Amino acid sequence: MWKLKLAGALAVVVVALTVVLQNTQAVEVRFLFGKAALPAAALLGIALLLGFALGILFSLLLPARRRTR
Repeated sequence: MWKLKLAGALAVVVVALTVVLQNTQAVEVRFLFGKAALPAAALLGIALLLGFALGILFSLLLPARRRTR
C-alpha cells in the first residue's frame, strides 16, 4: 500500500513541477496594499507550498475520525 501512496505522491509532484516550470512569464498580482510583478512559476510555487502547509497543519490539528463498523 505504501508503494501506491509513494507513486501517487510522486505523480503529483511531477505534474506540479511541470505546471510551475512551464509558466515562466511575468504576471502582475494586486494585493490589498499594493501590486507586484513576479513570474507565474513563483506564484504557483508559493500557492502549492501554502496549500501543502495548510493541509498538513489541518490534518494535525483536527481530530481524526475513526471508522466504526
